[in-house]
Amino acid sequence: MFNIDRRLLNEQLAAWLKEDVGTGDVTTAFTIPAGHQSKGIIHAKEEGVIAGIPVAKAVFELVDPDIVFSAYVEEGSIVSKGTVLIEVEGSTHSILTGERLALNLMQRLSGIATKTKQYAATIADLPTELVDTRKTTPGHRALEKYAVRVGGGKNHRFGLYDAVMIKDNHIKGAGGITEAVARARRHIPYTMKVEVETESMEQVKEALQAGADIIMLDNMPAAAMAEAVTWIRSQAPHVLIEASGGITLDTIREKALAGIDVISVGSLTYSFQALDISLDLNEKKGASGS
Repeated sequence: MFNIDRRLLNEQLAAWLKEDVGTGDVTTAFTIPAGHQSKGIIHAKEEGVIAGIPVAKAVFELVDPDIVFSAYVEEGSIVSKGTVLIEVEGSTHSILTGERLALNLMQRLSGIATKTKQYAATIADLPTELVDTRKTTPGHRALEKYAVRVGGGKNHRFGLYDAVMIKDNHIKGAGGITEAVARARRHIPYTMKVEVETESMEQVKEALQAGADIIMLDNMPAAAMAEAVTWIRSQAPHVLIEASGGITLDTIREKALAGIDVISVGSLTYSFQALDISLDLNEKKGASGS
């Protein structure tokens, strides 16, 4: 599950640590004696899905390889308020230096995983797959898409480079769906798929005629979506159908029941509530924070 390039992750973590620490943690340096040792307990302050344990471990390893890092829950676990997640033991200076970055990342990733789990659970009994979008925080895409996987979702394309996705502005610039698809086909390898965003039955029919591999039904009402799905299935059962645009917890199941293969939800990574996670020093394993 955690298949993020470790070299790239360490580069990012080093930059983020530099942003926070700068020339040094003056508060810790001036208030805590050098050589002071502590045990820190990281715990959940609310219920949710935990994501980012390997990331937090990488943070503390980068700060100080001598810190002992012990995880007490598995990645992707649903935990209750007060659950002890991780114990770190070693230099107090090192623990406090890495604390904020480790917590920031875990809180954000756990928030994304928690929201994804809620959406995925709503359609768990249906064949429809839940995926994310490119609406991610710059610099955090790999981590945020990882959190979606932890929460039970799947990833859409990672960037502009790994799939052709013809949207409304491409259609306008090319002079129509047919021309846009034809131009793309002339340049891409045969292994790369072409997806076309459509907003009406007229566009759906043109996209299918043009040879789209995937047809996205964007911001369509459920009734119109069901009509489009029925027509596509009757003409080209092999074509993948995606729904997108304004999908919420209240509407995702209705859209899935229209026979959609894939539903993409941008809010998984751009509109989520970070999970409240905290670190307390010198607590014993099993203690819960307040």
